[in-house]
Amino acid sequence: MERDEIIKKFSPSLDNILFILHALQDNNPQNYLSKDDIRVCAEYLNVPYSYVHSVASFYTMFSLKPRGRNIIRLCDSPPCHLMGSGSLLEYLKESLNINVGETTEDGFFTLELTSCLGVCGVAPAMMINDEMFGNLTPEKVNAILDMRRKS
Repeated sequence: MERDEIIKKFSPSLDNILFILHALQDNNPQNYLSKDDIRVCAEYLNVPYSYVHSVASFYTMFSLKPRGRNIIRLCDSPPCHLMGSGSLLEYLKESLNINVGETTEDGFFTLELTSCLGVCGVAPAMMINDEMFGNLTPEKVNAILDMRRKS
């Protein structure tokens, strides 16, 4: 879908900036906001480019650089950390051969940390794109990643 089609689904009100940015990012196969996305949004909302850029760079759910098709967000909150997210992070880094903020060579996974996913009762937890996973172990993480690779 073209950028113009996406943004015109929303009224040109500043109240819609987050919705527009999410829609533009979701439309990008590399899961990020390009300079053109930000420019088009700024023009549509009649605000400076710098304003839209500052909004996009403030929120961690937006990215200004290309990412993988599957965004892994590992929770690093105190409950998740106490329940083993630190060792899961090391496992993910080793099994994917990337560090936090990097994307696998095949462009399939990007690894990110998040301060809280809000599911402390099933710690440690991670989110891949919009799907939540809890009570994680290295074996469960491995099975989840294998399922993602096959889909």
